[in-house]
Amino acid sequence: MKTIEVTIVRIYLTESSHLIEEIINYLKNEVHIREISIFRAIRGFGETGEHSSSIVDLSLDLPLAIEFFNDDKSKVEKAIDHINKVLKPKHIVAWQAKTYL
Repeated sequence: MKTIEVTIVRIYLTESSHLIEEIINYLKNEVHIREISIFRAIRGFGETGEHSSSIVDLSLDLPLAIEFFNDDKSKVEKAIDHINKVLKPKHIVAWQAKTYL
């Protein structure tokens, strides 16, 4: 089985962040990341406080994670460098993984 080394990147923010579209557009149009996923959490806490939801909530400010992976390290580094300038420190994590062909 053939594998390729990739870097997975996860970016943490909340729904109320005005950076979501900016980050997605940058990843898609400038860095040309082909696949990006956004995950919504039902609960979380951090330096901005605690965020949680119940079924009856109408306005939400839940935690989000934007995630992507790529085998081109220069694309990943370019993305991290740019996003790290617009987000507060320690909101981006990355790790190495393998994808199977």
